[in-house]
Parts: sequence; C-alpha cells; structure tokens
Amino acid sequence: MKYTKNFYQIKSNETIFEAIKEEVDVIGYYNLPLQDTSAIKEFASTVKQKHIAVIGIGGSTLGTFAIYQFLLRRTSFDKKLHFFESTDPTDIKLRLKKLDLKDTMFVVISKSGNTIETISIFKYFSSLVKMDSNNCIIVSESDTKLTKFADLHNMKTFEIPKNVGGRFSVFSAVGLVPLAIIGADIDKMLLGARRVRDNFLSQSTYYDGIMEKARFMVENKNRFNINVVFSYSTSLEGFNKWYIQLWGESLGKFNINRTRQGLTPIGLIGPVDQHSFLQLIAEGKRDKTVTFIKVEDFEDDATIPSGTMEGFDDLEYVEGLKFAKLIDEQANSTIQAIADLKDIPYDVITIDKVDEYNIAKLMFTFQLLTSVVGKFVQINTYDQPGVEAGKIILKNKLSTK
Repeated sequence: MKYTKNFYQIKSNETIFEAIKEEVDVIGYYNLPLQDTSAIKEFASTVKQKHIAVIGIGGSTLGTFAIYQFLLRRTSFDKKLHFFESTDPTDIKLRLKKLDLKDTMFVVISKSGNTIETISIFKYFSSLVKMDSNNCIIVSESDTKLTKFADLHNMKTFEIPKNVGGRFSVFSAVGLVPLAIIGADIDKMLLGARRVRDNFLSQSTYYDGIMEKARFMVENKNRFNINVVFSYSTSLEGFNKWYIQLWGESLGKFNINRTRQGLTPIGLIGPVDQHSFLQLIAEGKRDKTVTFIKVEDFEDDATIPSGTMEGFDDLEYVEGLKFAKLIDEQANSTIQAIADLKDIPYDVITIDKVDEYNIAKLMFTFQLLTSVVGKFVQINTYDQPGVEAGKIILKNKLSTK
C-alpha cells in the first residue's frame, strides 16, 4: 500500500528551510538587500522639489510610510513625503492643501500599472498640474500601461521586478526611490535587511528565532489564532499597518487540502492601547499571542520636570524621569503583567535605536517569518486571490454605468 503526501502536515524545520532556500532564486524579495543602489541615488540627487507626492496603495506605499514615519522621530529631512492612497475625496483635498504643486515631484507607484485607485488619483492630479519628465516618475513593472505611458512622455521609470510582490517590495525601487529622494540612507537600510537575510540563510541566531516562533504559531494556530504586535513607540504605527497587510494578505489562504488557514494580525501602540485593548488581552479569551516591540535607545533626553504643578503629590515619583525611561518601564510593566498570567504566549523584540538599519532589520525579519509560516501551513504566500473578486466586481459595476 502506498500513500502520497498531498495532505497538510507540519513538517520539520529542516524541510521548511530547504523549501525556503529553493525560493531564494525564484521569489525576488529575498535578494533585494543585495542590489546596487547607485542608479537610484544618482537620480535622487537631481530632484530639487521639496514636496514628494507618493501616489499608490497597499504594498506600494505602506512599507515606505512605515520607514518614513519611523525615521521622522530622529531625522530632519529637507524634503517631505506626502502619501496619496485613498479615493476618499475629502482626504485627497486635505492632503492636497499641504502641497505646493509647483514644487512637487510626483512618484506614481503601481506594480500592475493599472491599479484603479492609483491611476484615478494620478489622472486627477494631471488635471491640476502638467505632468512631465520634470515633475513625475513612474515605478512599475517593465511592460505595464503605466510604464508605456511614462516612456511616451519621456518620464523617468524604475522597475519593480515581476517576482517581487507588492507587500514584499519595500526594499525595491518602491521604497528606495522616494526614501532616497528625501535623503534617507538606503544603503544603511539594505545593510540591515542583508544582515538578517545572511544570518538566517546561514542558520545562525535569526534562523533559530524565526523557526521557533513560526513553529509555535503553526502548532498552536487553532488555539491562538490572533497575533498581536504591541509596539512601544508611536513611530512604529506605520510599521504596524504594514505588518497587518503583510501578515493578513500573505497567510489568509486555502492550503493544499483546501483547509482555510490564517492568523489574524492586530497592531497596537503602547502605552496608548494599555488603556483599551490590553484589558481584552489580559482577561479576554485566550486566543492571542503577543509580540512586544521596544526601542532600546530613543536618543532623546526630554524629562518630566519637578515642581511645576501643585496637587499631584501622588505622582512625585515620575518627576525628573526621562520620557524614554517612562515608556520603557511602561512596556516592561505590561510585559511582566502578561508574563505573570502564565497562559498568554508572548515574545519581545528590542530595536537598538531609531535609524534606517534597525527598521530594515525588523521589517525583513517579519518578511522571513511570514514566508516560513506560509511554508509550514503549505500555502502560496505570495498571491492574493481573495482580494481579486472585489476588484472584478468593481470593474464590472463601473464599466456598465
């Protein structure tokens, strides 16, 4: 009697790692940290506009916004990024008020070159200001309608490799071009991502941590099917949004035997959400794992002053305390409270400091974790059939009007 293994089973770490290694030459994001950035940096140095309007949605903007928002806390850029993602007309006009259209470089990003939100916003801006090679660049696949439009109008183009999916594209031209234009150190970013990549592929410390976390999540997915990222820095709010797309769109799938898979992502910011969602974690249903993310060194000496207000004697213990120390202890206290409950799985990630190197390390780690979990549950991590139906319905509805 012979059985074929065409059914779902949790495989060994060694088998999963071999499957990941086979992907390295096929799935493009693995090798983005190795690329030459000279052409991007050369072009970025020629951009004179102070406002950079990024037109895109989802994977075309979320990663860039995550890095930009993170760096803004410690870096003063001469240029400013503006993100146009939503077709909400009030949002478009509100963001438009912050632009000087005569001093704006438009970066239009769409992997397919035909994203309805992106093209609609692009068309709208084209009605407000003349778009040409002086104020507009295109980031897309090499053979899309958008790239052909750019070529027709002599606009600068940057290519998104066909084997790099949108939500895995932050270290491609999608993220590197706008970030290089404003003066972010993109080589430092890629160095951070490469550090994680090479360490994982050599089966060193990152390999152990990612494999252990992925295996726990998969082995316990029926009980703990919600993964909460609890970030203790407001600068990581963009990262949380990026993680939610990466995790949700990559892992919510049918596996090889048509069983529905998926771990629901939730992004929280501490200490704000200590006053809301933490209650649900602590005393609610035991269906969540929690990943705490802390910043080791905020490089900021802002201090709570002493003796400036009367009537708060019960809070004298915070006087003279640095805010960086306060938020760190708030994180540590929440972590300890969760640990004391003894029935909530959690882990802690500590970022050394707020810079390009460390945010890239964090993001590439989560990309690898997503790929490994996808291999464990035997799905196609890189497609998104569940979102295509709505696009088709929308197109049909609008085409008949």
